[in-house]
Amino acid sequence: MLEEVSQGQEQPPESAKSATEARAELYALVKAAEEDGVTTLIRKREDHALLAPLDRFPAARQPDAFPSHVLSAAQKDFGDLVSRAAHGEPQVLRRSRTPVAVLLPVEASSATHPSDPAAIAGAASAGGAVNNRGAQSRVSAPRRLATLGDTIGSVLASGPSGGPTFGLPGLDAATGGLQPGLLTLVAAPPAGGGSLLGLAAARQTALVDGRKVLYAASGPNRADIFRRILAAETGGDYPRLKLGRLTEHEQQVAERLRQQAAVLLIDDGSDLTAEAIAETAPHVEDLALVVVDRLQAAHNARLPLSGDRLPGASQVLATLARTRHVPVLAVVDSADPTLLGLLDADVTLTLAPTGDPSKVQVTVSERDFGALGSAYLGTDLLHARFLDAGAVPLAGTGGQGPAPSIGTAVERELAEAALPYTSGAQQGLSASVTHVLAALRTALVDGNQSALTELRPSLAEVAAALPSVPGTAEGRGLAAALDAYNTAVSAAAPGQAAAGPPTADSAHVSDGEDGDEREQVLQPGDEEDEPDSAPFPALKLLKDAVGRSKMHPIKVVRIEDRESGPWPLISEHMDGEPRWVHPDVTRSRVPHIRDNGKRVRRDKLDVPASFGSGVLCLIDRNGSYPSACSAVPLAPNKLLHTGPLAGFDKSGAGIYLVDIPEWPRTDMPQPLGRIIDRPDAQGRVWVTTPHIKQLERLVRDGHLAAMPTIHDSWTGKANESLFKPFYAAARQARMELVQAGGEPYKAYKTRLSIALRLLWPKREEQKSPFWRPDWRMSMVAEASVRHWTTAFKAVQEGHTLIALRNVDAAVFWTAPATPPDTYRIGTGFGEVKAKFVQPGEFIPEGDD
Repeated sequence: MLEEVSQGQEQPPESAKSATEARAELYALVKAAEEDGVTTLIRKREDHALLAPLDRFPAARQPDAFPSHVLSAAQKDFGDLVSRAAHGEPQVLRRSRTPVAVLLPVEASSATHPSDPAAIAGAASAGGAVNNRGAQSRVSAPRRLATLGDTIGSVLASGPSGGPTFGLPGLDAATGGLQPGLLTLVAAPPAGGGSLLGLAAARQTALVDGRKVLYAASGPNRADIFRRILAAETGGDYPRLKLGRLTEHEQQVAERLRQQAAVLLIDDGSDLTAEAIAETAPHVEDLALVVVDRLQAAHNARLPLSGDRLPGASQVLATLARTRHVPVLAVVDSADPTLLGLLDADVTLTLAPTGDPSKVQVTVSERDFGALGSAYLGTDLLHARFLDAGAVPLAGTGGQGPAPSIGTAVERELAEAALPYTSGAQQGLSASVTHVLAALRTALVDGNQSALTELRPSLAEVAAALPSVPGTAEGRGLAAALDAYNTAVSAAAPGQAAAGPPTADSAHVSDGEDGDEREQVLQPGDEEDEPDSAPFPALKLLKDAVGRSKMHPIKVVRIEDRESGPWPLISEHMDGEPRWVHPDVTRSRVPHIRDNGKRVRRDKLDVPASFGSGVLCLIDRNGSYPSACSAVPLAPNKLLHTGPLAGFDKSGAGIYLVDIPEWPRTDMPQPLGRIIDRPDAQGRVWVTTPHIKQLERLVRDGHLAAMPTIHDSWTGKANESLFKPFYAAARQARMELVQAGGEPYKAYKTRLSIALRLLWPKREEQKSPFWRPDWRMSMVAEASVRHWTTAFKAVQEGHTLIALRNVDAAVFWTAPATPPDTYRIGTGFGEVKAKFVQPGEFIPEGDD
């Protein structure tokens, strides 16, 4: 194990210490080893060991290869560690999670005269490093050098940085997190929110990740910092908190924060200098992040971190980051390029306003590479925080703000999902697939429409083949995006192929009873009431149902409110559609031409012989969406920020941030469906009330071990009957029109689809009497939950489920002409149609 110690270029130690002396000077000795390559001989009676740089023994960088100890623990047990090292067991010393030095054994022949440092020359190897420092002069000796091979080994052994993040997924994706050893500047004009971004990193690192943060506050005082944290954590109004008026909930949160106080250390001294910060940092055990709030561009005699002293202060902070190997995040109240150039940070995050006052753009730049990416953040200054505002913008900026975006929503979603693989952060895709996805992102970033048009046939082939992806969260997200792209392409007419797949509004649901929703794009005029001659005036009935409610629902959220509060948190993925195939079944896509001439690809499911003989039984649920309207739990009025909850309150409804529950079964999909493909940085997801109620039932029935913790919530008074009159009218109309068939029945389905889509029109040009995304996603989630629950009952009865898709399609492996007896065959709402497909045949139109 210790061959590396006895091979390579010999090098004398710099000094010798007793174990007691070395214990007292341990931090200084480790720093000398880390920065200057100094080796120190440690004596403890008959035991002798070397405190050496990692370059002498590169294997010490490998995780868990040798016993390791944080410096504080090593100092306490130093004598024992010296003895262990002397007897042949290297001891790695860490600063937080980062190895910084190692205790090594001394060769027996060298230990006979331990008082003479020169006598133990050759006791440790350079491990490939070039270092000829002499024992007598530290000034004239050459600098310590490392070979490329040693550097590569260090980087590969350390793995991903695992550095602190902001807790804002879009920004974290653009920055890759805060990197240890680098100085990052947050540049924003005064009152531009720069301090809040620094506070976001501190909150995430200290209060969520539980890691130590040194918060050096040259601008705000400690009371301001506490109030900002409390406002951000509770959603309380910062101006009110400044007056000292706290609600009971805010007082409870404040008490919880008190218990976490040890991980967030604040220095708001009036004489705060960069040198003082650099001197304080080494005394914070397991330090993970330093935040400096802030560097003030205008000179202030009372603030050392201001005016023409900033360039020098920046260099001190950069040195602190490098020597302590921690990220340092400094906020500067200016976006002046001249000043930022003088500060010379490794990474700069520049905040700039957009045309939307509720949104800012953050551009991420590196010193040697310029702008590398950007993200949008929602401003919530009332609550002293930023909110994630969706995907990283993919259009080229050219330094003048975002250019008009090209491509469809489905293409942009695919490019975002592919980023971990096209950037090299994740591995596991073939080179050909990675090349196509990287070309997609390049075309979108450059705004190159012609390149995107040429690329679409290759994208369609990749999506149709559904390549194997890693079973990680990133892999599941990419698989879902590829599947959505393939579904969208399949729905496009041949003449539309060159223009790309439909928009997100037209690529959502399946081909079954509700399949017209996928192909039905909202058009101008759809928001108008149907004529009296229409076979089914769906929109008129939906408006009437909502208008008759005694709860006086809020049908439209004001435009100025849509970029804050709960609304940016709601996405199409909250529908919870399963999109699942049994892990033992092989799914492939085969070409098919519909009766109307459209070229599509259909599913082909290959069932292993271990399933026994049988056929594919295709289950198609009737009217999944209107059926869900019979009793969908939602909040008709305003959603209030109710924060963390001890448990689900049945009197409320809304959206909830929960941990993804562990689902041990392989014969059924995860109860939350595709919701789990988009977790936040802590692995949590937002769900609507139908899925919360579903999880409660699964816990009650013993299928889940425990109810997930509700970390955050936006809720209002619950109601399950808001859409019930609409459901009753749709059910009655179906009974009358399904027998007639033809154009009247087709018009009925079309108008039904349009009315339900108008609950949440996506584009500004789409007019509607509604704008309630929570209503729309609760309704779709209710349909998904009912679909999943019915399939689960069949599985519990012993039936074999091999695929569960969207909100209405299931595939079972059964005996010929024998559908699962847990389903009701018929044409009514909630009933199903059953078809049978022989093994080896593809699933026909309308059933996947």
